[in-house]
Amino acid sequence: MSLYSGRWRQIHCRMMTGLCALAVLTLLAVLLIIMTYILLQGIPGLNWQFFTRPPAPVGLPGGGVYHAITGSLVLVGLACLIAIPWGVAAGIFLAAPRRPGPLAALVRFTADVLSGVPSITAGIFIYTLVVVRMHTFSALAGGLALAIVMLPVVTRNTEEILRLVPRGLQEAALALGISWWRVMLHIVLPTAARGVAIGITLAMAGVAGDPVPLFFTALNNNHFSLDLTQPMASLPMEIFRYAAGPFVTWHRLAWSGALVLIGIILLPMLLARIILPGYRIRR
Repeated sequence: MSLYSGRWRQIHCRMMTGLCALAVLTLLAVLLIIMTYILLQGIPGLNWQFFTRPPAPVGLPGGGVYHAITGSLVLVGLACLIAIPWGVAAGIFLAAPRRPGPLAALVRFTADVLSGVPSITAGIFIYTLVVVRMHTFSALAGGLALAIVMLPVVTRNTEEILRLVPRGLQEAALALGISWWRVMLHIVLPTAARGVAIGITLAMAGVAGDPVPLFFTALNNNHFSLDLTQPMASLPMEIFRYAAGPFVTWHRLAWSGALVLIGIILLPMLLARIILPGYRIRR
């Protein structure tokens, strides 16, 4: 009976390993197909005019989306200025070496709830709170809406990454009489810097390509603008507009814009992996 049970466990283990490998290969194949198609469609439209010219008049060839690229960088930058400090601080608070209290439980529950809230809810909330009172769409409102979407992701990721740092490292520092907040800021956080940064870039990727909150906040702008109190263009909105248009030229711009957006998302992630030091968790 034990021999049969052992053989069955081996068969079961090999079956599950094969299914996991098949799932990974399927996901990689789908990702490769998507990326290859975007590259084939987007590369022909990439040229100097694409990055330096404003949109061409309707129906005419040429033009670019430099105003949308700049607008996306401004909007995501505003969201990062708001969400990263608060999100990292909340993650440090949740991962601090002390007894969990009701405030920590409340912060963790709030972050979990916000993580599951659709981004359109954040857009409507900022529309009611900011856009209606300012009587205009604005880049500031767009940055606030994207920050709300980013905040819970940064918070929970920071907490989980900091908890991977060995407990003995924290206890050794505490045994030397160092306060817990100095331990977190000067020992734990630098040790987990790469993981925290990668989590932040994932949160940035989530909001950089999401046009839904921008419909109610920053809207769009056909011209270059850096005024935070006025509507501002962004790559997701321009991609949506060009993809839904009837002109072949617009469709090419949409594919090229999607390729540039992917590059903007991947660049910070690669820099975080290359520049920041990593800590290998030993098991």
